[in-house]
Order: sequence, then C-alpha cells, then structure tokens
Amino acid sequence: MTDLRMEPVAGDEMVEQWRHVHNVIVPPAAMSLDEARERLGRNRLENAYLGDVLVGCSTVRPPEGEEAVATVIARVLPEYRGQGFGAALYEKGLAHARMLGARVIETVVLAVNEDGVRFAEARGFVEVERYVLDGETDLWLTLRLESATA
Repeated sequence: MTDLRMEPVAGDEMVEQWRHVHNVIVPPAAMSLDEARERLGRNRLENAYLGDVLVGCSTVRPPEGEEAVATVIARVLPEYRGQGFGAALYEKGLAHARMLGARVIETVVLAVNEDGVRFAEARGFVEVERYVLDGETDLWLTLRLESATA
C-alpha cells in the first residue's frame, strides 16, 4: 500500500473521478458533475490512487450543530476492497474532521452495501437511524462512532 496516494479534489478532472466512484458505490444517489462541484464547495472531497489508478474517494462533511457532528464517508471501488484503502481513507477523513473540531463522528451507508456496513461496524460505528429519501425506495443507514473521543 506504499503507492497509495490521497489528494484533495481540485479541478473538474478530479471532481469527475470523485463523482465516478461515488456513483458506482451509491447508484441511488448518483449525481451530475454540477452536483459534485456543489458538494466540493461544502465538503472536503479526496480521491485515492494506487499509483495512477483511481481506487476510491472520501467525503468529510464539516461539524454542525451543538454536538459538532461531522460525517466521514470512505468509498472504495469493489475490485480494490480488502486491501486497506478504505481504512486509510477513513483514518485521514477522521483526522480532518477532528481538526475541524468534530466532537461526534457519523457516517452514512446505503443499507444494501454490506461491505460498507461491516466496515463501519468494525470501526465502532453503531446504527442510529434508518431512512428512505422522499420519493425513493432505497434504505440508508446513519451510523455513529461510539467511543469516548470522536
């Protein structure tokens, strides 16, 4: 994994790469390039590369509310799972959320993504909410990191 490189998204080419991974992992929430650009304006987006090959991406939503809840999401393309890339993306995202002052960490996973649910649970996340977006049928899970220190 020494060749893994994680870079903040900058420019349309990297936004398009981030969007590709996002759309592969969560097709019910597929977004356009303009929607991904808008997301970049609100959140920290990163891409992960093995050498020059795109293997995953991450999103860190900054802390909000009285509890200072930040959301950290790591996504790895299916063919690159199980090699530590998700853990590296998650750890970097978690460190960034903490740097922003997060006191509580959450993540969001499409319920049918069993790999994603297992990944979150293995890191101490517990389910706090299940929901279906208006007009949709896909079940989403919000999971919260259960630890003394976020």
